[in-house]
Amino acid sequence: MRREQDAARDGLRCLVTGATGYIGGRLVPELLEAGHRVRCLARSPDRLRDHPWAADAEVVRGDVTDAASVGRALEGVDVAYYLVHALGTGKDFEETDRRAARVFAEQARAAGVRRIVYLGGLTPAGVPEHELSPHLRSRTEVGRILLGSGVPTTVLRAAVILGSGSASFEMLRYLTERLPVMVTPGWVHTRIQPVAVRDVLRALVGSAGMPEDVNRTFDIGGPDVLTYREMMVRYAAVAGLPRRIIMAVPMLTPRLSSLWVGLVTPVPSAIARPLTESLRHEVVCAEHDIAALVPDPPGHPIGFDEAVRLALRRVRDARVTTRWSSASVPGAPSDPLPTDPDWAGGSLYEDQRERQVDASPEALWRVVEGIGGENGWYSFPLAWAVRGWLDRMVGGVGLRRGRRDAARLRVGDSLDFWRVEAIEPGRLLRLRAEMRLPGLAWLEMRVLTDGGGRTRYRQRALFHPHGLLGQAYWWSVSPFHAVVFGGMARNIARAAANTSAPAADHAPVR
Repeated sequence: MRREQDAARDGLRCLVTGATGYIGGRLVPELLEAGHRVRCLARSPDRLRDHPWAADAEVVRGDVTDAASVGRALEGVDVAYYLVHALGTGKDFEETDRRAARVFAEQARAAGVRRIVYLGGLTPAGVPEHELSPHLRSRTEVGRILLGSGVPTTVLRAAVILGSGSASFEMLRYLTERLPVMVTPGWVHTRIQPVAVRDVLRALVGSAGMPEDVNRTFDIGGPDVLTYREMMVRYAAVAGLPRRIIMAVPMLTPRLSSLWVGLVTPVPSAIARPLTESLRHEVVCAEHDIAALVPDPPGHPIGFDEAVRLALRRVRDARVTTRWSSASVPGAPSDPLPTDPDWAGGSLYEDQRERQVDASPEALWRVVEGIGGENGWYSFPLAWAVRGWLDRMVGGVGLRRGRRDAARLRVGDSLDFWRVEAIEPGRLLRLRAEMRLPGLAWLEMRVLTDGGGRTRYRQRALFHPHGLLGQAYWWSVSPFHAVVFGGMARNIARAAANTSAPAADHAPVR
């Protein structure tokens, strides 16, 4: 009774898992705007530190596979959002998804949670579960586990989600924009019912207030049912591109399709594969029952053309709040940089460069924070491009992820084949490598001032090798460091000098 009175007065207390991901990172501010109190469960709370809503939400450290941390996070919670899942990489991902869902279901029941809300995938009607892609099959099983938890559960099932930065939208966007003539897999003729991310978020927020006797799945989709080919044609029309010529080749398997997508788009093949496998069967909503509980306001659900128009506007205005790469890449390292100078974890190789910069600290920081993406890496572009291609050839992310924002970075942002591990505005940017390597790597850039108030730039590349292969890797590439890292430090200093008055005209940054 006390909890219901508090909820009526202050809104519901909601737990959001997956807040570092694409949907979770957008759901939190929507819940806050609706008047709810929000707690986020994250393995790396620092990755949420720089979000605009961070000061308004509680963040606790934990993992959905750890019962103790899940139990603590669920204390006093009314509605628990389960927005975590694997993308089908690794042999044991289905077992991991299954175990995490069971832990969450058990702990939610023990904590007296009033509702679980889960976003799953829309499954094709009439297709036996064993014929589904592993990705869809696992998401279906997770929904079933949560529905059987004893806690009233809402399972929302969506097909292709259209929004700035979503993996599905980026795949559609780059395939259409980069290939005026396409030889495509047979799944381009599969019928799909895409949904705008705004309608997904509206359904997620509205699900918090569903009656206690509701325990079921709901299909959510937009008003248009299109083939993937039709989606590409209509995307081209909305984006003002010439009409695309599309020819389907049925013999392209899901694996070959994912490699093709990984070659053309920023979405690596490891993530593209579950997306393309999900397109083998028709995914069309069988009902729109959710409208009886979460009514459609005027103009909703949003149609395909308008969803694309809204997404492109955010991309062009650099207002993409989360991207598919917001979540960690499966298999990517997450180890923080060791802080002990005499670290006992084995060899830690270092390449350090330092230069005096004829620029203000502010000008130098603008160059540092703007690195990557369209601005590149300030040295030997061919070497960076080749390294990116090699990474994609072995299933890595390569250089095509780019940046979320052209000028600003925050902890957790993906940056080409790096991820922002630490940022101190005006002083420090530390990146952790997510490329495929026989070890762990970091790139650190600092803005300093010396005793005379002069600006200095310090750059460190660090590598912790794994085994003999890692040792061999470091020594094989070290002869190129003078060109790559030396040129990088020199060109960053030059770029800052070209955009700044003399450093003496500015207050020092210490």
